[in-house]
Amino acid sequence: MTPPVPPAMTGPDSRDENSLAGEFERIVALAERDWRSLAGARILLTGGTGFFGTWIVEAFVRANRAYRLGARLHVLSRNPAVFLRKFPHLATDPALEFPSGDIRAIPWPSGGCTHVLHAATATSGPVATSDPEETYSVITEGTHHVLRLCREHGVKRCLLVTSGAVYGRQPSEVTNVPESFRGGPDQTSPAAAYGEGKRAAELLAGIYSHQYGVETPIARCFAFVGPHLPLDVHFAVGNFIRDVLDGRPVSIKGDGTPHRSYLHPSDLVIWLLAILVRGQGGRAYNVGSEDGRSIREMAEAVVRAGTELRPDRPACDIVVAGSPQQGAPIDRYVPSCERARSELELPEIIPLHEAILSTLRFHAGA
Repeated sequence: MTPPVPPAMTGPDSRDENSLAGEFERIVALAERDWRSLAGARILLTGGTGFFGTWIVEAFVRANRAYRLGARLHVLSRNPAVFLRKFPHLATDPALEFPSGDIRAIPWPSGGCTHVLHAATATSGPVATSDPEETYSVITEGTHHVLRLCREHGVKRCLLVTSGAVYGRQPSEVTNVPESFRGGPDQTSPAAAYGEGKRAAELLAGIYSHQYGVETPIARCFAFVGPHLPLDVHFAVGNFIRDVLDGRPVSIKGDGTPHRSYLHPSDLVIWLLAILVRGQGGRAYNVGSEDGRSIREMAEAVVRAGTELRPDRPACDIVVAGSPQQGAPIDRYVPSCERARSELELPEIIPLHEAILSTLRFHAGA
């Protein structure tokens, strides 16, 4: 059941739903084969009102109309009313329902489901480390509860969204980490609750795929940049974009040498959809960009895009807090996506500059 919608908010999320129409049309067009395979489907999306969920829901609504799929989407979150206050146009779409609840105890939708896209999780970063027990519980118990429901109700396809955090520290000599890498977080550290929780969730996906026939492919997601990305949390590129929009120096807290990569959410949705409908049960697919760059280079890319957006303003300075240590190993968090390319024919479409510029434009209201 969709909750009442409180008064609309102001800010970038409250703009007309057509502001990103071109982005969503691209998702709908490029993934036509996979959208059409969901004709008549009833899909449960957990974690449906976060950054990932926002893009998935908006794309689903347009694909459902464009291809006359007759599909329905149950969008589960803890507080759907807050989401619908930001996106009131979604509250009236007849193909959407917005149940609320804790992922560890949700009831099965009354009309049943044919597919599940399980993206609900405790977040990574400072929130996860401040309450590691809760973080681990939400990830593992929530995943187990969802898979039990799938087994009990005969659901054959359940996409599990996890994270590149399952690999632990990426060796500096490995420029792009493949799914076959067998590293992992420090399992004795509370700070590893997020990564270890995701590893346990993946084990459950393998068990339910092979023992119970619930085909559960895994999307190991890395880092992303695009409209709706929060600018005030632990994502470095989001913080850089915030600094540029505020016209102040871009602040790098470390020494600028760690390597990261960022995928646009348009590509993200296309990839998740393909893994949901075509991925092999119990098999993991990295989801991210292979274009790894140093944090310093990322800051420079944001500054260049900011100058392109506002050529009348001087380029922002970049302030680096630390100094690189000669000979120190490079901290990397960059995937190899060869498996997604070769098995599912998934290319990375949107280059980094366009992804950054679209995020700047969105948050600037341009």
